[in-house]
Amino acid sequence: MAWLRSADGLALRGVAWGEGAPRGVVLLLQGRTEYAEKYARVAADLGAAGWATATLDWRGQGLSERLWPDRALGHVRRFADYQWDVDALAGWAGRLAPGAPRVLLAHSMGGAVGLRALMGGLEVGAAAFSAPMWGLRMGAFQRPYAWAVGELGRRLGLGGRMTPGQEARTYLLRQAFEGNTLTGDRETWEWMRAQAEALPDAVLGGPSLLWLSEALRETRRLARLASPRVQAVALLGTQEEVVDPAPVRERMARWPGGRLVVLEGARHEVLMERAELRGRALEEVAGAFGGA
Repeated sequence: MAWLRSADGLALRGVAWGEGAPRGVVLLLQGRTEYAEKYARVAADLGAAGWATATLDWRGQGLSERLWPDRALGHVRRFADYQWDVDALAGWAGRLAPGAPRVLLAHSMGGAVGLRALMGGLEVGAAAFSAPMWGLRMGAFQRPYAWAVGELGRRLGLGGRMTPGQEARTYLLRQAFEGNTLTGDRETWEWMRAQAEALPDAVLGGPSLLWLSEALRETRRLARLASPRVQAVALLGTQEEVVDPAPVRERMARWPGGRLVVLEGARHEVLMERAELRGRALEEVAGAFGGA
């Protein structure tokens, strides 16, 4: 573990596994509400394939510096600020393994941040996206409401309020396994719940109105831009209920050298699913990284 400093002065917690691995370093970009410990098993699998893994807890979540007095609130001032965190992670990974090849693995919100970073020139040999947040999953009537509420909160200076309908208690600790949107594997679910109970300072509740507004704006902006010239694979479960699958399908259909892999029966956490689904997901990731 190391404490990193973003360009705008925030303290960010970095965690690395498998330093000195022969193939290079995976820059792992987490999703919203997550923290490094959740990826220990994924890092072990990547290590078995010869890759070290470096990640950090995003600003405002995990054990990195929070942005609001209420630690339960998922908040960011601008989505572009996450790029400072990517820069800090990339710089740290370069110091851990000078000159080593680097690849990108990005999950959910990390998929939006990672896509923006690639468009901005982040140098990696290949990229893998797990249920990337290139759009938020909403019903036809929810979307205009979400835009209106987010923009109203921004204009009235209420961006630090929690989004209506969200809760302060983290999802893992208020949801039963039955009906959860993350994984169909009970053992993995219980493992993640145990982590959340053991790390009360790392967990996060619902997003702020400003986070919502920024997320909607950023995904709309990204959709208008061309895909970067990086070999990439995107993994998407047929039971995805957190991110919007349509922008993922659209993006990968127009990504030169890009490929979409649909996992039948998988939920949002495709890398933390039942053994057969998780195994295939990891094979696809390893395959994408093979030429890097």
